[in-house]
Amino acid sequence: MPRHFIAEIVEADLASGKHSTIQTRFPPEPNGYLHLGHAKSICLNFGLAAEYGGRCNLRFDDTNPTKEEAEYVEAIQRDVAWLGFDWEERCYYASDYFGQLYEWAEQLVRAGRAYVDDTPVEQLRELRGPWNEPGRESPYRDRTAAENLDLLRRMRAGEFPDGSRVLRARIDMASGNVNLRDPVMYRILHARHHRTGDDWCIYPMYDWAHGQSDSIERITHSVCTLEFEDHRPLYDWFVESLGIFAPRQIEFARLNLTHTVLSKRKLLRLVEEGVVAGWDDPRMPTLAGVRRRGFPPAAIRDFCERIGVTKQESVVEFALLEHCVREELNRVVPRRMAVLDPLKLVLTDWAPERVETLEAVNNPEDEGAGTRPVRMRRELWIERGDFLEAPPKKFHRLAPGREVRLRWGYVVRCDEVVKDAAGEVVELRCSHDPATRGGGTPDGRKVPGTIHWVAAADAVDAEVRLYDHLFAAPYPDQVPDGVDWITTVNPRSLEVVAGAKVEPALAAAAPGERVQFERSGYFVADEHDHAPGRPVFNRIVTLRDTWAKLQRQGDGTG
Repeated sequence: MPRHFIAEIVEADLASGKHSTIQTRFPPEPNGYLHLGHAKSICLNFGLAAEYGGRCNLRFDDTNPTKEEAEYVEAIQRDVAWLGFDWEERCYYASDYFGQLYEWAEQLVRAGRAYVDDTPVEQLRELRGPWNEPGRESPYRDRTAAENLDLLRRMRAGEFPDGSRVLRARIDMASGNVNLRDPVMYRILHARHHRTGDDWCIYPMYDWAHGQSDSIERITHSVCTLEFEDHRPLYDWFVESLGIFAPRQIEFARLNLTHTVLSKRKLLRLVEEGVVAGWDDPRMPTLAGVRRRGFPPAAIRDFCERIGVTKQESVVEFALLEHCVREELNRVVPRRMAVLDPLKLVLTDWAPERVETLEAVNNPEDEGAGTRPVRMRRELWIERGDFLEAPPKKFHRLAPGREVRLRWGYVVRCDEVVKDAAGEVVELRCSHDPATRGGGTPDGRKVPGTIHWVAAADAVDAEVRLYDHLFAAPYPDQVPDGVDWITTVNPRSLEVVAGAKVEPALAAAAPGERVQFERSGYFVADEHDHAPGRPVFNRIVTLRDTWAKLQRQGDGTG
C-alpha cells in the first residue's frame, strides 16, 4: 500500500507503543448496494490492517429498520469478498449492541447528560437554529433524571406512538458545531428490524450507535470520509461521558468520479424509477454493476491505490478507472474474433468444400496462453465498417480493387461488390493470395490493413451489449436550477447488437468469463443472461485508452 497520511499516523501509533496492533473496520449501512466510493474505503481499511499486521471487521450499521434489508446485507458481503478481502469470523452488526447502547443511554440519563424531549420533530430543527446563530433550549431540557429515566423506559416498553418523543444528549445549544446542539440519540419507531424482529420499538440514531460500536470492537483507527469530520467532537463527547475506550477517528476525502453519481439515494432513485435494470445494471457504479460489466477486482484495487488517500476533495476521471481495467485485462484475457455488424465476404477462388485450419495466438501478452485453431472457409463474415466503396486517403481496410490481410490468414482482394435492390452492399466477392498464409508477401508488397473475420458456417449468433457512460456529461450533479439531474441520463448508454457473429468457442464461455474481441474491445459473458446456445456479451471497455492518451499529451510524448 502506498504511503499516505493515515499510514503515517498508524506507524507513529505503533512506534510509540500507543497500540501494539491495529483494528480497523468497514461499517456500511445495509440500505443499498455498495458503489465505487465504498471500494476506496474497503481497500483502505482492509489494506491498512493487512499492511500493519492488524485486523479489519465488517460491521453493518443497521440502525434504521425502515430502509434496511437482508438483501443488502448479502449483497455487501458478496461485494467485499469479490473485491478480494476477508473479514474472517468478524462480521458484526450495530444491532448486536442494541442492549449495551440502551444501558449506556440510561447511564447518561442518570448522569443528567441526556433527556427525553416531547418537542415535535419538525420543531426540533427550528430549535437547533442555523449554524451561525445559537440554538434554543427545549422546554423539556431540565426534566429531572428520574423523570427522564421513567420516560425512556416507557419509550422502550412501547407505550408511546412513533415520533412522539426522542432521547437527546444534553450538551450545548449554543455550540458553533450544530452536531453538539443536543443531538437526538433515540427515536420511537414501531418497525420490524431485519435481525432483531420486533424486540425494539426505539432505535439508536447513527451518531449514537456508530462511535460506541467502534468502542465496543476496540477499533484503534476509525477511518471515515470528510463529511464526518464535524461529527467527531460528538463522538468524542459520547465516549468521554461514558468513560469507555476511545477510537481515533481520521477523515479522508471521498471518491468523486466523472460521468457518474456516487450517492446511494440517487442510485436508489435510478433503480426505483426504472432508469436502469436494477442495482447490478452494468451502467451502474455499484460493485455489483461493475462486476457484471466485467471489471476485474484487481483493476479496482489498482485504481484505489493510484488515486491515493488525501484530505483534498477532487474529482477523478473515469478514464483512469478504465485504464486500470484495460491494463489488467490486456495481461490476462484471451483474444477471440467476433463480428458485430456482419457483411458477407465470399472467396471466389476457394473451393466450396475446402476447410483450412489456421493457428491463432490466444494472447500475445502471455506466452503461456498458447494458440487455438480457427477454420477458414469460402464464406466469411467481416465487419461492415471494414469496407468502403469510396474510401478516404488513410482508410487501410477493404475497398474495390484493394487488398487487406485476414487476421491469422491470407491476403485477399476485393474484386466485386454485390448490392441489393435498395443499393445496399450485401456481399463482397474476393480472391486470395495462396502465398500469404500467416504473414508476409512473397514479392515484398505492403498490405497495410488487417481485419478480423469469422467463417460463416462456424459462426454462432450472439447478443452483444455495448455500454457507455450512464451520464454523458462529466459532472451530472452540476445541473442548472430547475433541471432534474436524472433527466441528464445518457440515452445512448446502452446499444444492443442482436445479430453479432462470434467464434464457436465463445458460445461455450462460462458466465463471467472475460475476453477481448479483436479490434473491438474487451467483453464479458453476462453473468445472468449468457447461456449455452444463447451467448450474451457485455462490453467492458473499448480498446481506445483515453487516459493513456491524456498522459502522453501531458508529458509531451503524445
